[in-house]
Order: sequence, then C-alpha cells, then structure tokens
Amino acid sequence: MQVFNFNAGPAMLPVEVMKRAQQEFLDYKGTGCGIFEHSHRASSFQNVLDTTNANIREVFGVPENYDIVYIQGGASMQFAMIPMNLMNTGAADFVDTGTWSSKAIKEAKLFGEARIAAQSKDDKYTYIPKFEDWKLTDDASYVHITSNNTIYGTQYASFPKTKNPLIADMSSDIMSRPVNVADFGMIYAGAQKNLGPSGLALVIIRKDLVERTPANIPTMLKYSTYTENNSLYNTPPTFGIYMIGLVMEWMKSVGGLVEIEKMNNAKAALLYDVIDNSDGYFRNPVQKDSRSKMNVVFRLPSEELEAKFLKMLGENGMIGLKGHRSVGGLRASIYNAMPLEGVEKLVSLMNDFRKNN
Repeated sequence: MQVFNFNAGPAMLPVEVMKRAQQEFLDYKGTGCGIFEHSHRASSFQNVLDTTNANIREVFGVPENYDIVYIQGGASMQFAMIPMNLMNTGAADFVDTGTWSSKAIKEAKLFGEARIAAQSKDDKYTYIPKFEDWKLTDDASYVHITSNNTIYGTQYASFPKTKNPLIADMSSDIMSRPVNVADFGMIYAGAQKNLGPSGLALVIIRKDLVERTPANIPTMLKYSTYTENNSLYNTPPTFGIYMIGLVMEWMKSVGGLVEIEKMNNAKAALLYDVIDNSDGYFRNPVQKDSRSKMNVVFRLPSEELEAKFLKMLGENGMIGLKGHRSVGGLRASIYNAMPLEGVEKLVSLMNDFRKNN
C-alpha cells in the first residue's frame, strides 16, 4: 500500500530525491563511498556545496549582497543567535503569531528588549495581524516574524516593507512560493519541511548585518564564522547539505517556484474546499485571509470522531495527520513534496467518512 506522509516535520521529501540519494548512497559519482563519508575539505563535497549554493541563489532569487550558510541546531538555535549577533540597539520588534514566534521572543529577552509590535494570541492565533496595526519602533534593531505557523495553520499572504531589517523564520514555507529576498535582512529555515532532512538551518543573511556581531560572541555562534568560511569552519552537516542540493535540482526540474506555487495553491484549494463545503462537519478555525497553504488544521464534531477518523486514515496509508499535542484536532501538512494525488485521496476519505459517520 502506498503511504502518504502528512507529518509536519520531519516531512516527506520528493520521491525523485529519495531515489537519487538511494542510488548514490554507497557510491557517490564513482568514488566508491557515499557523500557522507567524504571529507568536507574534499573537492567532491566542495562541488556539492558550491552547486547547492548556486542553485539556491537561482531558485530563490538570492541577491549577491546576501550570504548563504548552513548552521547546525535548526531554527531553534537561530532564536538565540539572532539577538546575540544582531540586536545592536538593545531592542527588537516581534510579531507573535504562534508557538515558534513566542519561543523566538523568549530567547531574545535574554539579550535585550523584545517588543511585541503585534500579536494574535488573544484570539488563539487564528489570524495574521494586519500590517497597518503593527506598532513598530524606530530604534528596533530588526523586526522578526514567523512566515507560516505549523501548529495553528496560519501564513502571511504577503510581506510588509519595514524601516528596520525584516527577519523571517520561514522554516515551514520557504521556497513554497516566490518572495522578494531583498525585502528581508535575513531569512532562515529549519531544513526538515521543504528543504531536506532535519539537523540544520539554512540562513540567508544580508552581508552588512553580519558586521553587527559583537566581539565577545563565541566563535561557533557568530554569523561571520560561517560567512567568512563558506560554512566550512568546522565539519558541517554534509549529508544534509547534499540532500538540500538534490531538492534544489528537483525544484528546478519542475519549473521553479512559480510552478511549485501553482501546485501548492491547487492542493490547498482542494482541501479547504471540502472543509468549507461540509456544512460544519470539518471546521477550520483560521480566518480565511490568513489560512496556511502548508499546514491545514481542522476539527471534527467530537474527539471520538477524530480518533476514529485518524484510525481510518492510518488503515488507508495516510500518516502524520494528528494535530499538534498543544491544540489537538487534525493537521494535514502539504509541503512541496506532497503530490496532488495524496491530497485527492485525503479529500476522498474525508467525504466518505462524513457520509458514513
């Protein structure tokens, strides 16, 4: 039975990427060993790194005045590294739209003043605050946002232009659509949603921001350590970078972010349509203009029915649909690698379950 993986992360990867990695696992391009066995100083890995960086620039449209680096510790490490390195005025603005932005705020408070410019906590994080309602401060070092919220199923439909550098945690929707990278001072993302396996964060940072870092920051927590050494100061997560490289090649093969966005729009529209036309049987709590196209959350009339539905889904090869433990319900994570076929099967099962229950 074919299994469709709807987990929020680590998430499914494109089948083509997994097959390519499988083919090269024991013998990378005739070298006699896998890429994860190669020295990070070897020409074979240097080629992987250079090609991956070049493809990220091409696919995501990264300008030359931005550095691309890979840092272990995932996005959660960045919650601390950002204020350590970049909070040069002693304060920063934050928009609180869920669990992960709250965690970023908590870490920032260790290094300075974390000002809440806007929040949707009072309404259980069911929407993205409108830009005109944000209360930004002139002396903030930066403005931090979380572009997509995996737990609550909300997503920024667009991004504001801010006076101070805009920093975005794009862990769960990076490269799911085109964005203007030049509108941001920094974009970072844990790899395990749309980019590759877990264990590292992709960091895209404007070169001038790197110069802010105070001298007393530990070496491995300085952005300059990574930018000045092309992520090779110490042994980087070589296999993770290799996998990101394969994902970049896959993105190019399907037509880049314009085509990927079309596919993601189609999947999300199909799933939200069955929810909206179920006469309230399936309920999505998010305001429509803030709905995520990556993580679709919904509830059924009772927890008993939800448990029964999850059991039926598992019996039909649909895994990872249980909602986050903090909110319950169900969650379908439909990242780039989820094929339309998987969403079509989910929608069919939802309709059948509603008729029979």
